[in-house]
Amino acid sequence: MEIVFSILMGLGLSAACGFRIFIPLLVAGIGIHAGALHPAPDFTWLGSTPALVGFGTATLLEIAAYYIPWLDNVLDIAATPAAVIAGTVVAGSFIVDMNPWARWSLSLIAGGGLAAAVQTGTIGLRGLSLAGTGGLANPIVSTLEWFAATLTSVLAVLAPVLLLTSGLVFMAMLWFVWQRRPESSSAQER
Repeated sequence: MEIVFSILMGLGLSAACGFRIFIPLLVAGIGIHAGALHPAPDFTWLGSTPALVGFGTATLLEIAAYYIPWLDNVLDIAATPAAVIAGTVVAGSFIVDMNPWARWSLSLIAGGGLAAAVQTGTIGLRGLSLAGTGGLANPIVSTLEWFAATLTSVLAVLAPVLLLTSGLVFMAMLWFVWQRRPESSSAQER
């Protein structure tokens, strides 16, 4: 059962990497440093003091940079591959008791895939904000993103099953809303 929780935790942290790259790494590092989390042996460095200082600094810089109107859109270009890499690494760091090939395959496909999916959604949301408000609402979007990254990271560590359940409910709600959307006017005219 412990492997299930470690996989769920790793995948939850990976999803959080799609919102902000460094917040999940910082949360995981703090948990490791405090002795509450136990990563794979080759990833204990995530909880080292130099890593925490680096993740903390990078987190503050990343959050601040997303409040600069033109820079937030530019950062999305670099953040997409970085989120996939971070999601893969953070998932792989907590998936233990699995052969390396399966561990890294799962980490890349599920962890990197989740990070990419969430990152793609944030890019879309930022694009809608840019198109609809000329970028004036982007600080609100940025605030929601770092809040979501923090909440997702903390839930992934403290309650991975709750995070999975709430994620599935959220996806079901999105599907329901998508199915109930009005047809486009061009489709109605046919």
